[in-house]
Amino acid sequence: MTQRLITHLRHLDLAVPDLDTAVRFYTEVWGLNAVVNDGEVVYLSASGSPEYYILRLRKADKRIDLVAFGAATPDDVDTLATQLRSAGVQLITEPGSLKTPGGGYGFRFFDGDGRTLEVSADVALRYHRKIQEREAIPIRISHVVVNSPNPEATRKWYEDHLQFAVSDILHSEEMGDMMYFMRCNELHHSFAIARGPHASLHHVSFEMRGLEEWMRGTGRVLRSGARLVWGPGRHNAGDNTFSYFLDPMGNTVEYTTALRSIDEDSWHPSIMDIKDIDTQDQWGTANPMNELVARESFNDVDLGLYSAPPV
Repeated sequence: MTQRLITHLRHLDLAVPDLDTAVRFYTEVWGLNAVVNDGEVVYLSASGSPEYYILRLRKADKRIDLVAFGAATPDDVDTLATQLRSAGVQLITEPGSLKTPGGGYGFRFFDGDGRTLEVSADVALRYHRKIQEREAIPIRISHVVVNSPNPEATRKWYEDHLQFAVSDILHSEEMGDMMYFMRCNELHHSFAIARGPHASLHHVSFEMRGLEEWMRGTGRVLRSGARLVWGPGRHNAGDNTFSYFLDPMGNTVEYTTALRSIDEDSWHPSIMDIKDIDTQDQWGTANPMNELVARESFNDVDLGLYSAPPV
């Protein structure tokens, strides 16, 4: 059994230029709940998740502020910090008490592309409930995908320093490896790295209760006027469904369900041809993946590289 100090994905933090518009979209259309709002920063939860929040929005120039992962214990947090420091990774903060809602014990550091990451333990659990049949709201955050101009190096960084493993690879004969699906637990991927022209958010995905709820949620977002970029369909890698939309800030957000759980001891990564129509969509229901669709997830250049966001 693979042993890691990181256990799961906790939350994604984004800076957005129009905070009020973004909050309205994620609460009134997307189905999240604002749990703390101080006028400059808003923390959003999912009704089915014990995480205190799964998305943080901050009023500022557009960027990824933070990708946060969980650890089992404070001792594991300290161990990881020691390992990273010894490997020459730049720590932003030393392990200690967190000031964000839910508290906990953690620290922040830069990844190989300059993104801010956080690892924490002992964060307070939030009241959550079982999502009911036909209730088309997210259960939890599913995965975060980032763009990197050097995905091979970024993959190696996450393997070497955080013990992430590659579950599957999307490959192009002309351009090489296009996406690495990375896992930190039995879920096929909690994180992925896409080849892009610059470092930025590719997309963030939210898990729905099941196929019925995923389709009803997709319909609700369509009716809101949000632009459907790609889908609905079902990927090969991860075997999960997908519907990709643009939020009001131009970030790609996904509803998904049925993401594969794997046996890590027996799983072998596949190299999947990106041109194979079944690689992208097993069902054949989604609009074709082409260069114009792909460009939507390049996103704006993340100007926040190697600068840490406010706590």
